[in-house]
Amino acid sequence: MTDPLLAHATEYGRMYARSTAETFSVPSITTVIGQQAHSLDGWFGYMGASSLAKDPELPQHLSSPAKMRQAVNKAAKAAEVYRDDAARRGDRVHNYCEQVALRALGRPHRVKETREELASHGEEAFAARFDEWWELYRVEPVAPEITVWNASVGYAGTLDLVAKINGRICLIDYKTKGTTRDGTVKPLDDKVVMQLVAGMKAEESLVDPVAGEWEPWKYGENPVLLAVAIGETEVRPQLANPDVLKHHWWKFCALKRVWEMSADVAAAGTALLPVAPPSYPAAAAPAGSTKLA
Repeated sequence: MTDPLLAHATEYGRMYARSTAETFSVPSITTVIGQQAHSLDGWFGYMGASSLAKDPELPQHLSSPAKMRQAVNKAAKAAEVYRDDAARRGDRVHNYCEQVALRALGRPHRVKETREELASHGEEAFAARFDEWWELYRVEPVAPEITVWNASVGYAGTLDLVAKINGRICLIDYKTKGTTRDGTVKPLDDKVVMQLVAGMKAEESLVDPVAGEWEPWKYGENPVLLAVAIGETEVRPQLANPDVLKHHWWKFCALKRVWEMSADVAAAGTALLPVAPPSYPAAAAPAGSTKLA
């Protein structure tokens, strides 16, 4: 996946600028959606326990407290390692998908190199299933990796693909997914609908990142919103239900307000201050403390 030129990692999450000469000013779509609370405590615990149980050197560690502590520390990081590995795999799959679209548009591409990169990690099945879906649905790419902006609400993002399928304009978001025990691709999270509807509600799209040139968004009028789960055994496209889009849009706007309030709170200053005991004639308050009235 091509890293958007105008996107920046900040203490407030991923943010976008209007040009390469300007500072970032609005959060990304995924940063806004990330304000939604979700707990992964159970998953983190399972990954740690599973990693420790599968450690082939565990029997030898049991007789050594020092080695056992090392094994436990390694297991504690198992979820982070898995997450980071999955993110890198997702980038490799997205890269390949983007290159396939560029090739179809007659533009310079790296299809061969990105497929070889997948193969070197034992992931070529993702590319094979994607190619099958691409041909079966007769995808006609219009704009891969297109950056969009909404000034009214205040956000930006980069869409994986705008394409035509069966004559309809589609906004497409790819999700690289693992495989279930029955051999099917793992289900998508409903949050992808917020991501797609935020893309649909864009007001501008990027023309030139260096000059900061934008144009009115051409593809927001009744497009088909498709979330495409890409797995090793199948690719499963799913349609965002048109009847629920307004609700997911309202939720996205509410999460944007949460992001704004969180940024305001972070910028306001220290939330908790040290408190000295009440002043008595024989006692002096420590320097920098706030006295109780």
